[in-house]
Amino acid sequence: MPTDEPLSLPALSEPPPPGSRTVTTDDGVPLHVEVDGEETADVTVLFSHGFTARLAEWELQRTALRDRARLVFWDQRGHGRSGWTPLTKATIDRTGRDLGEVLDATVPTGPVVLAGHSMGGMSVMALARQRPELFGTRVVGVLLLATSAGGLVETGVLGLAVKLVRRLGLLSLYLRFLQFLAPLLERFRRRGTAIGRRVTRRLLFGESDAHPHDVRLVQQLLEETPLPVTMAFYATFLDHDETESLRILERVPVTVVAATHDRLTPAAHGRRIAEQIGEGADLVVVPGAGHSVNLTRTAVVNQAFTDLLDRIALGRRNAG
Repeated sequence: MPTDEPLSLPALSEPPPPGSRTVTTDDGVPLHVEVDGEETADVTVLFSHGFTARLAEWELQRTALRDRARLVFWDQRGHGRSGWTPLTKATIDRTGRDLGEVLDATVPTGPVVLAGHSMGGMSVMALARQRPELFGTRVVGVLLLATSAGGLVETGVLGLAVKLVRRLGLLSLYLRFLQFLAPLLERFRRRGTAIGRRVTRRLLFGESDAHPHDVRLVQQLLEETPLPVTMAFYATFLDHDETESLRILERVPVTVVAATHDRLTPAAHGRRIAEQIGEGADLVVVPGAGHSVNLTRTAVVNQAFTDLLDRIALGRRNAG
């Protein structure tokens, strides 16, 4: 099911929109942040985008929720309008800390709901591990969309290859080679190709949700991110394991959205997250959808957000 109306994203070459600001991290990286929605709303929703995307991937959720909550969006380091980072800081652990700094700077008081897609969800889980005192106090709810708590490369051909390279002691050398090669590949990189569209279609869409306009849109987002950024972050997914953070998320209402045809973070990972969180987690499984589920199944994802906000509001009323 394609989006109801063709969506166009603001180009990075355009001036930042009103409501934009910069949050500079403790290691000096400028993070681009945009604020929208109802300034006087009871709750703020803080959105974290996925790997090689930018905050614009939430555009349809921004439209749907701006009358319901105060909204904060940010570009993760190395992505979108945010500054780059030393290669050693291209980790989920660091993006979790960045998320905490964005939260401190943009939501100094009041309840906040954290929403994360793919790598953004991993950043949310990392923040829970790093600053558990926020959850159940400042953070009153979490939405995790097409993400994983770990084990992304344990199975399949890639999993076997990584295990072999690790066993031979060559993993760090392999990753350094990728990072060395990336700037050269970037110089000769072609964007907007038919091959790129086929790869995007295969990896980020499901069996019946790949409208040509949506595929081109996601291809545009992915190809905006330079290859050195992609290669630098690649290593962090090999060792990503935030399973322990799920015990912290048990303190607040959580909605987990998983897509049955997600080839990057398969639905089994979402189911596992919901199972480990337990009774406080609502699991929404979207049949036929792929990794870009917030774009291709907009109504379902927006409803998941609305239901979570309703659940949080009801819980706060009952507690008061």
